[in-house]
Amino acid sequence: MVLIIQKLFGRRAVIELLKVEVAAKDREKYLQLDREIWTKTLAQFPGFINKEVWLNPHKPTEVILIIRWRSRREWKSISPQLLQEIERQFAAKMGNIPHKIVESMEYQIVETLR
Repeated sequence: MVLIIQKLFGRRAVIELLKVEVAAKDREKYLQLDREIWTKTLAQFPGFINKEVWLNPHKPTEVILIIRWRSRREWKSISPQLLQEIERQFAAKMGNIPHKIVESMEYQIVETLR
């Protein structure tokens, strides 16, 4: 069965892909704080569909975050000031633990096969 996401939401859904580098020993803390701060906040926005976290078994310092949005317009409607404030809170909780977004991509969802 082919499920066209656009038909479900009336517009083309998008994926925000973030590749993060964080030391393997700090990965669980990073994931916990990401859930508590970023995911909790983003989930309050009406365009948010869901979020997945992918871990690379061959590269324990790599974390991939996949965030699905109903539309690019809804995703980009989040104010830059709010995003900066969320990042400030996140960085404060992370303390001196280094972490870095090394890649940021946007994809359109055309179809999902089941």
